[in-house]
Amino acid sequence: MYTDKVMEIFSTPKNVGELKDANGIGNVGNASCGDIMKIFLRIENNIIQDVSFLTFGCAAAIASSSAATEIIKGMTVENALKVTNKQVVEALGGLPQQKIHCSVLVEQAIKAAIADYKTRL
Repeated sequence: MYTDKVMEIFSTPKNVGELKDANGIGNVGNASCGDIMKIFLRIENNIIQDVSFLTFGCAAAIASSSAATEIIKGMTVENALKVTNKQVVEALGGLPQQKIHCSVLVEQAIKAAIADYKTRL
């Protein structure tokens, strides 16, 4: 069902845990599937210096969260807002159609974390 890449990332995800000095936090969930994602950002001078996540969900949700953090680390806020779920799916080498919502959820979590950051300015 999952690609080797998804299973590899799920088995050894990067950037897991709460980022204590985060200045942007996005928390999203999908009631229909039960996945919950929390993205932590530390932004300095408009650049995402550090990012981490906590995800409760399936392999696709955890792999999507990990892949997304790797994609946006070092990006400007504006470029991170342009990251799409399709980019996350590509980074994973694909997701089953019924798991695409996981990549959508992580896109929403990134946007929520950046919106939270902007309210703190």
